[in-house]
Amino acid sequence: MGSQEKYVTKQIQERFRQLAKEARDLYLTTVVPTLDHVPSPLEFHRDWVCPNKPVIIQGAISHWPALHRWTDEYLRKILGDKELTVAVTPNGYADAVVGNKFVMPEERTMSFTEFLDTLDQKTDSQGVFYIQKQNSNLTEEFHKLIPDADVQLKFATEAFGRLPDASNFWMGDKRAVTSMHKDHYENLYCVVRGQKTFTLLPPTDQPFVPYGNYQAACFKKNDTGTFDIVDDHSTGEVPWIPLDPTNPNLDKFPQFANARPIQVTVNAGETLYLPSLWFHHVQQSHRCIAVNFWYDMEFDIKYSYYKFVESLVEVADKG
Repeated sequence: MGSQEKYVTKQIQERFRQLAKEARDLYLTTVVPTLDHVPSPLEFHRDWVCPNKPVIIQGAISHWPALHRWTDEYLRKILGDKELTVAVTPNGYADAVVGNKFVMPEERTMSFTEFLDTLDQKTDSQGVFYIQKQNSNLTEEFHKLIPDADVQLKFATEAFGRLPDASNFWMGDKRAVTSMHKDHYENLYCVVRGQKTFTLLPPTDQPFVPYGNYQAACFKKNDTGTFDIVDDHSTGEVPWIPLDPTNPNLDKFPQFANARPIQVTVNAGETLYLPSLWFHHVQQSHRCIAVNFWYDMEFDIKYSYYKFVESLVEVADKG
């Protein structure tokens, strides 16, 4: 690389740092704020969606019978022998970088009773089990639970002007971790039982988040009870983040030192608004239950600027 190219790369990286600092100075906070009331659609859109800021909302699901009904005994009674799709991994990391692969979980079909017995360690099943299928499973596999909850949050539906693209049910082992990624959705994440801890980074920290392209693969249990990693050639390569923001390897990824992660714990009865394009890594308490609603984001000027910064990151990385 010539001296001119080095100079340009250095200047771009400095502008990235200025962008992140300016965002923190102007509108971002070091903690996720909490609303002690359910916002009106106008307030929600004006104060949180438009500026792309996360917030904890109290009271949004206080009317859900699920908050007191969804005990193990009740769920066994309602779901019992219902066949469900469960993600299984040896270490709790599904959809994550393992070595030089992007590894997805093994998907198994089992009854809900068998799933609960596995969480209780009443079976000899090896691995970490997590209900995490993101195909609007609340309205499909878990439709019997809909009377206890909702398939939308009305203030959000009115604010976005559309119904959710998906309504998902989540439950699993405390060892199950969601690796860091971002979504093209406005996410309303409601914790019904237990707690979830989110580590968040704003889109303006994007230049400091490492990406790589990894061969897709899946965990597959073998005859010895351990797991193999089997390439998924039909999927090919997947761009993913090879970094844990709760324990980053700064020797390998020094640019991440410029990022400022925000950690927030969402307790039972609370709802996290997680804006589109925010990076997030998620941990949970054992047997935590949650429901989330994905509303498609607006592909507007904010998205265009995000893609522009993304393209500049590629230029700087090549430099």
